[in-house]
Amino acid sequence: MGSGKTTIGRQLARACKLKFIDSDAEIVDRTGAEISWIFDIEGEEGFRKREALVIEELTLGSGMVLATGGGSVLDPENRRVLATRGIVVYISASLDQLFKRTSKDQSRPLLNHDNPKEVLRALQLERDPLYREIADVVIETDHCTVNQAVKQIRKQIQALTAIGHS
Repeated sequence: MGSGKTTIGRQLARACKLKFIDSDAEIVDRTGAEISWIFDIEGEEGFRKREALVIEELTLGSGMVLATGGGSVLDPENRRVLATRGIVVYISASLDQLFKRTSKDQSRPLLNHDNPKEVLRALQLERDPLYREIADVVIETDHCTVNQAVKQIRKQIQALTAIGHS
C-alpha cells in the first residue's frame, strides 16, 4: 500500500504497449461499490474473496500489466496463481516512504486507525516475505522516479525472458 503499484504499473504497461488492469479498480467496476464500502459491509474477508475471484480470472488472460491490491499475497492461492501465470514484480518501499505516500489518503480502509504508521509496519512485516517468495523482480522505489522504476523493471524482465522465463 503506497509502494507505487498503480502508478508504476500504468507507466510500465504504456511503455510495453500492454493493457493495464488494477484488480482493486476492477472490483469497484464490477460491484459498483468503493473498496472502503465493501470492507464496511463485508469485512476484509468478504473483500478478499472478491479479490481472489478477480485475480483468478484476470490471470487467465495475457498481454497486460496487472496491479494487485497490497494484501492479495495473503492468500496462498493468489500467490500460486500469480507466480505460475506471469512475471511477478514486487514494488517495495521503506516504511517511512509508505507512510508519507499514504498519510493523507482517506480511501484506504486498513489505515483508518489511530496509528496508521504502526498498521503499515505490521502489514509490511507480514506481506514483505510473501511478496519476496513469489517475486521474479524486486524494485525498491524510495530513491527513484516512476520512469527509473519502469526502466529497471523492463531491464530485469528482458533479462528473465532472455533466459527462458515465461
